[in-house]
Amino acid sequence: MANPGVALPERGVPHAELLRRLDALAASDADWRGNRVFSLVYRQSEAHDAFMKEAHGRFFSANALNPMAFRSLRRLEADVVRMTSGLFHGGPDTVGTLTSGGTESILLAVLAYREHARRHRPWILRPEIIVPASAHAAFYKAGHLFGVRIVKAPLGPDFRVDVAAVRRRIGTQTVAIVGSAPCYPYGVVDPIAALGELAGRRGLGLHVDACLGGYLLPFVARLEPSERLGDLPDWDFRVPGVTSISADVHKYGYAAKGASTLLYRDMSWMRHQFTVEADWCGGVYVSPTLAGTRPGGPIAAAWAAMNALGQDGYQANARNLMAIARTFADGIRAIPGLRLLGAPCASVMAFGAAPGGPDILAIGDRMEAAGWHIDRVQNPAGLHVILNPGHAQTAAAWLADLAEAVDHVRRHPELASQGSAPMYGMIAKVPLRGMVRRNVRAFLEQMYRPDAEGTDAPPHPESPLDAGAALPPLVQGVVDAWVRWRRHREI
Repeated sequence: MANPGVALPERGVPHAELLRRLDALAASDADWRGNRVFSLVYRQSEAHDAFMKEAHGRFFSANALNPMAFRSLRRLEADVVRMTSGLFHGGPDTVGTLTSGGTESILLAVLAYREHARRHRPWILRPEIIVPASAHAAFYKAGHLFGVRIVKAPLGPDFRVDVAAVRRRIGTQTVAIVGSAPCYPYGVVDPIAALGELAGRRGLGLHVDACLGGYLLPFVARLEPSERLGDLPDWDFRVPGVTSISADVHKYGYAAKGASTLLYRDMSWMRHQFTVEADWCGGVYVSPTLAGTRPGGPIAAAWAAMNALGQDGYQANARNLMAIARTFADGIRAIPGLRLLGAPCASVMAFGAAPGGPDILAIGDRMEAAGWHIDRVQNPAGLHVILNPGHAQTAAAWLADLAEAVDHVRRHPELASQGSAPMYGMIAKVPLRGMVRRNVRAFLEQMYRPDAEGTDAPPHPESPLDAGAALPPLVQGVVDAWVRWRRHREI
């Protein structure tokens, strides 16, 4: 039954009133304008945002579904692909498309490798793709949708994928392997050169997921070593075995949301992502990506962003971001009880508790209470930041609050069994993964139930993600015992 409190109004509401309501709703969102958010939003400057709205609006109603009707969009897309190919050291045969985001780019890559195998290796009945344990979750979505088994390879002590483990997992059904540049959880670049050598020797495709770093790493590579966080290995088409790369223009390319690129070394790979239906009664239907209708606004904004910033703008942005990243990394290392997870090479990093240190998830709760929107990672537990230029203004305040949070949790170890900390901790550690998935799915069902009102709806009291829900006494006792056991092991 639909929510009785919401119905299409009998008469249209004045524009000014609707805009007021939208502003009121947005007031409850995370404060990304105040640089207190460390993911989700990538902002170069307020002036650039205004320009993006202008460029996006020029093609607000245009539809790239038919490139013959909207030749302008095909030209803009082709320009973005060629500019990106130059950044990634592509050759004259490099091809690609714009997609709606990193997930669609990854979905298409998995589809292309499956279809390539069907065409060239028809004996493969259950295709497999090997990914690092740190690879983006969209690969698992793609595997589910396209019937491809996603095989996870463990990470080494440096949080990069273990190439020897990848080699051991290659079998008769393997169609491709994956590396990240950098991976989302830790901000480290996998050993792409070694993966490329392995892929080339075995005749496999190698997809590099650079959705996060694709429009930043080429400019970080041009900085002096003293300006970087650490070494940056080759990760793009310079590596002979790399056959495709995904990169989001709406991240560090600073385009409007809804724009990612997917590039292939040549058409022999890309043609397998196309849909062609010649016998439909509505006419011949073709689609180069997953979408039918393709909004023109994000395509135009991607083209405008890249041309507006240019190489000098992106280079200045990389230099600025690396200075901010060094401030954060040095500040985290200076706080007793904390450690960086791996050796991040750009502006994405995760940190956890050093052995015997305070509970990192309880620290995350304390930071949330101080008004910072900060993500968690698991296995091992940690906190995660993605930096933008505006974080230069809040770095000192963030590091001061982090030091206070560490000190507070150290003095109050019982916080590890309160708030969201035990929930996140148990979600990561409980061996019954099916039970965890069922509970998270129940949380989503509760959020999207017919009478829910979006973010105003109270979470289900049994939701594993509800930080404020009171636990039953028996469950709370189990949680307390689990926390004490975990801390004993760490000590």
